[in-house]
Amino acid sequence: MYNISIDEKELLQVLKDMISIESVNPSLCPGGAGEAKIAEYIGNYLKSIGLDVKYQEINKGRVNVIGILKGSGGGKSLMLNGHTDTVSIEGMDIEPLNPVYKDGKVYGRGSIDMKGGLASMIGAAKALINGNIKLKGDVYFTFVADEEYESIGTEEIVKEYKADGAVVCEPTDLKVCVAHKGFAWIKIEIFGKAAHGSIPQYGVDAILKAGKILSEIDKLSESLLNSKKHKLLGTPSVHCSIIKGGTELSTYPYYCTIEIERRTIPGESYETVNEEIKNILDKIASGDTDFKCKYEIFFHRPPLEVSLEEPVVKVLMEVAGDIYKKEPGIMGMSGWLDSSILDKASIPAVIFGPSGEGLHAATEYVDFASVVDTSKVLANTIIKFCGSV
Repeated sequence: MYNISIDEKELLQVLKDMISIESVNPSLCPGGAGEAKIAEYIGNYLKSIGLDVKYQEINKGRVNVIGILKGSGGGKSLMLNGHTDTVSIEGMDIEPLNPVYKDGKVYGRGSIDMKGGLASMIGAAKALINGNIKLKGDVYFTFVADEEYESIGTEEIVKEYKADGAVVCEPTDLKVCVAHKGFAWIKIEIFGKAAHGSIPQYGVDAILKAGKILSEIDKLSESLLNSKKHKLLGTPSVHCSIIKGGTELSTYPYYCTIEIERRTIPGESYETVNEEIKNILDKIASGDTDFKCKYEIFFHRPPLEVSLEEPVVKVLMEVAGDIYKKEPGIMGMSGWLDSSILDKASIPAVIFGPSGEGLHAATEYVDFASVVDTSKVLANTIIKFCGSV
């Protein structure tokens, strides 16, 4: 284990600087600034400490920044990944862009989700430079756009950059996360027939037909909760998120839409969800000649489960164990993360990051000591995984 020194004063300043930069995802919140300004700040900082810096402009205002620490050759390459976008700053109980350090916690929008993780990545890079550590393998510090919406940032990264392993620095309370859920978004359109409310023989009520679907989704939900379980992630789930239909009180509704979210666990896929929905709709149609609909799975992200024997996982766990003098906890996360995109691109990914509270909430903070600890673990993981000269 190398004696890695983290410049805590500068690390705190970098974290506060990033929180003060508004980087709200404009795809979630029209008018949000996007990631260009924070990408510029990070790029300038990484350049100042000696990293080779590249940018990927995906769309206007949507920018990835990549810091590259080249090795001498002969070692494994490692990617560190974190997202620079945040959710809305509206309605917060704290000043979202005025970071406050109090009682060991740094408050502000994005502090835990996930500018604390970004700061840890930067702290690790600076520690390696300051320690004059020479690596065999290359390290890619990737700071990406849009994780909170469609993950166009990491999708762009994997088109150009490959690595033998990756660490996604989302908050894990200093535990090692090796699994997370996936999801599918489904839209069902139900077609009725408009007619005056007083002449039912001419009308087909699309909303009532939708009710049959809702009843079957309820049965599916109960079945999922009782029939499948993952040791780290618990059960899969399904819920009806949005329903729209009808025009006025005296008219049979000719059209209704339902939008559904299905959360998946390892072992489930796009095909699993497609078959479930198709079976439900075929069952209803077989007993109702007036039932007409169509559906699409309009967005899908697979779940993740990475083996504990994967080299990047083993190295991270060994390093964390050496630093903490005990084996780190293993966990799964119920949400979806960019690690799934990396894994699909044949870059085995593990998740590890700091502690805090208030993801997407009115009050958000990161525990600063855990940001420092994350930096130490990342720096030593880089050295052990990539090899030193």
